[in-house]
Amino acid sequence: MKRTGAVAGLIALSLILGACSSGGGGGSSDQPSGDQSGEKAAAGGEVSVVTWWEAGSEKKGLEALVEVFNTQHPEFTFKNAAVAGGGGSQAKQKLAADLAAKNPPDTFQAHAGAELTDYIDAMQIEDVSALYDEFDLTNAFPKTLIDRLTVDGKIYSVPSNIHRANVVWANTAVLEEAGIDPSAVPADIDAWIADMEKVKAAGKTPITVGMAWTQLELLESILISDLGADAYNGLFNGETAWDGPEVTKALEHFDKIIQLTDKSFLNEDWEPAMTPIIEGNAAYNVMGDWAVAAFDTAGKKYKEDYVAFPVPGSDGIFDFLADSFTLPVGAKNVDGAKAWLQTISSKEGQIAFNTIKGSIPARSDLSEDELAQFGEYQQDAMKSFAEDTIVSSIAHGAAAPVGVSDKMNDAVAKFVQGASDVAGLQQELAQAAAPMSK
Repeated sequence: MKRTGAVAGLIALSLILGACSSGGGGGSSDQPSGDQSGEKAAAGGEVSVVTWWEAGSEKKGLEALVEVFNTQHPEFTFKNAAVAGGGGSQAKQKLAADLAAKNPPDTFQAHAGAELTDYIDAMQIEDVSALYDEFDLTNAFPKTLIDRLTVDGKIYSVPSNIHRANVVWANTAVLEEAGIDPSAVPADIDAWIADMEKVKAAGKTPITVGMAWTQLELLESILISDLGADAYNGLFNGETAWDGPEVTKALEHFDKIIQLTDKSFLNEDWEPAMTPIIEGNAAYNVMGDWAVAAFDTAGKKYKEDYVAFPVPGSDGIFDFLADSFTLPVGAKNVDGAKAWLQTISSKEGQIAFNTIKGSIPARSDLSEDELAQFGEYQQDAMKSFAEDTIVSSIAHGAAAPVGVSDKMNDAVAKFVQGASDVAGLQQELAQAAAPMSK
């Protein structure tokens, strides 16, 4: 990821800080005290960790991660500062206020990629490249991931996992009732819409879509399918025009799909919107692969009760996002924060967390026995991440800074609620994206 000065200032609260106090910071000049083998720092104390993992499988995954942390670093006490709601939007709002007040947590969750740009430009998070050397992460993480984490030669976060966003989850029984073969993936978006019409004719809901961020995730998946990887990537460096005909086509597809959804879910989070697919009342939902845990919890079997496949037209493209953790400037317990970063990047931490959450490990050095602990869907996802073309998610912070993705969220929500048309949505997306092409 390349940082551009044009995106600086997209979060107004972030700019209040300017040059933050460096009294408690780590930084590239501060030698890390963590250790891959779990060697303990002397200070101990409470470690305040901000996440948005406050419900369902995410909460269970966090609890498993904390157990590993307690084992590896018993001198520290984990303080759960989780903020629930909106796929992280509530946590980000509170975090912005805390950072502006110069009261940062010891570490906080953020999506790896362009979402970190605002924090970097506001000098709110430290360069943790030295930890990558100390924890031997440059060898443990694949180069494709390291490249996406690197900003002007520095790395500012440590990922706990990797997720794929462009995934369709489908109920096999509902598809079969509509005369659709669950194993036959539609060739493109038009063919997929044709299948949705068959589901509608059979008396079931074709697709469910939740609140604004899930709507943006659906839209980005359609953009990937209709534009292809290269043109999609060009949306973020000015090489592909947001007001061009290829984007218009994708927005028209998005419009058709929204017309086929159950609009009662448009203000719900992803889990309520996924429930009809799990229960057999709807056919499709597009969601990141954290959804596999919801099917597991409901006792549903992959490739029997449900299928999962890339959004039609995007086979061979992996829409990437990763949850990662930072070292804030001014953190009160720097050693504790580094201990947490060691745990989340360790084999033990990544296995404990990801086997529950449904994501795949960021590490690519797991043994066959370690890999065997993951489910069939996760095995498929690991293979795809190793082989596919990687692109970055808009909705989950990998492709665009927070200010850009927030404006796109607002534009999509406005459109879905009927307050704008395709032309208006396209104009608003182009305006939101303008800072990235300067």
